[in-house]
Amino acid sequence: MLTNQKNKGAGISRNLGIKAAKGRYIAFLDADDVWKPNKLQTQLEFMQQNKIAVCFSSYELIKENGERKKELVEALPFVTYQKLLKSNYIGNLTGIYDTLKAGKIYSPEIRKRQDWGFWLEAVKKGGTARSIIEPLAVYWLRRNSVSGNKIKMLKYNFNIYHKVLGFSFYKSLRCMLMFLKEHFFVKQKQVKAF
Repeated sequence: MLTNQKNKGAGISRNLGIKAAKGRYIAFLDADDVWKPNKLQTQLEFMQQNKIAVCFSSYELIKENGERKKELVEALPFVTYQKLLKSNYIGNLTGIYDTLKAGKIYSPEIRKRQDWGFWLEAVKKGGTARSIIEPLAVYWLRRNSVSGNKIKMLKYNFNIYHKVLGFSFYKSLRCMLMFLKEHFFVKQKQVKAF
């Protein structure tokens, strides 16, 4: 088992796991999220049949107290790098990628939104990500999460554009406007009751 002596954040911890990984495919599961029993098999078969490097799926939402929210974040059929620049459409707990096709990819070593930076790099190197619409995981909603605090999320998103992707200040601002439009007018349609 790999451990850190102190909390260094999800990105650094995931990078330790990626560095130690010997397998062809890499996926992530945080301690408070759940994969459905058929997740990996379903995705691996789909990836091999369709010869793709990056795959993700829909996922269900559950409240912090364990109560089902009865909401589903429905995956888009596919996501290009350009689409992913507009908003993070790959739920980290659902993503999987093929190191033979995309190489080993590491998370940016930032405290927040490193998962988005990671999937941007994976799609950039591996090509268009394809999804399985069936929900293959369950995500726990936490009260103090970054996605729950919209103002903080904007700051962390700007860091993805400016610090991680290396965009100029003005290009990062343009991307932020693109993100706001996408997030509030398009992405909200992904969440559906079931």
